[in-house]
Amino acid sequence: MTVVCILADPPRPGVVFETLAETSPLSESETAELYDAILRDMLIAVDRSGGDLLVNYRSDDALPEKYVDTNESAATTVGTIVSETLDDPSVARVEVQVGSTFAGRVGNTVTHLLRDEDAQSVAVIEPTTPFLLRSTIDTAAMQLRSNEVVLGPSAGGRVYYAGFTEAIDFTDAFETPAIETLTDCASAASCDVAFLDSQPTIKHDSDLATVIANIRARWRAERVVPKHTAEFIIDTGLYATSEDGLPRIVRN
Repeated sequence: MTVVCILADPPRPGVVFETLAETSPLSESETAELYDAILRDMLIAVDRSGGDLLVNYRSDDALPEKYVDTNESAATTVGTIVSETLDDPSVARVEVQVGSTFAGRVGNTVTHLLRDEDAQSVAVIEPTTPFLLRSTIDTAAMQLRSNEVVLGPSAGGRVYYAGFTEAIDFTDAFETPAIETLTDCASAASCDVAFLDSQPTIKHDSDLATVIANIRARWRAERVVPKHTAEFIIDTGLYATSEDGLPRIVRN
């Protein structure tokens, strides 16, 4: 089985989706709610897949002091989301991230699992990709049987999925554009690389507009949608439109 690691921040205003509150109709509190919704959908998708679920949370010590909640620790926040979302929370390991940078945290997690816990393969994802469904996770696991590295490309050269059966040098592996940098690092380690179909990840308001349009289209067509993310978009009254040919978000 592939160990699927969700690298999650506590969904607090100002900690997650920092730029969305500045460029979209959403407030900081609402962008935190959106992150929370995507995290819940990811938990369900991984739980329903053939992978083992590991939730790596960023501790309060690793957050800027102004975002530390003295009433509830990051461990409690993330642990509560897991227990509320999964029918059987015991299937998920919830552990703190180790490392001062994102690449460092990914590298520490992947290397530890492969070398110290004898995991056959390890994948890393973040709660920024609403359409990462069970089928994609299982497809990636199949590709990891014949490739040392499997990557899921997204807009702007980002990646929404990074799977490994061999550890690589992660020092600069996620430098922009991450899809190229990761491929170069994998090639330097003599690893074969396979690619998944592209998926939208949310970073900018244009990314969110793409997600909104896709979710509303699927909703109307009565197709599968990420439940919590779809409910947030519908309940918040978000729509995608265009202005001068560029995607734009409006609110009903």
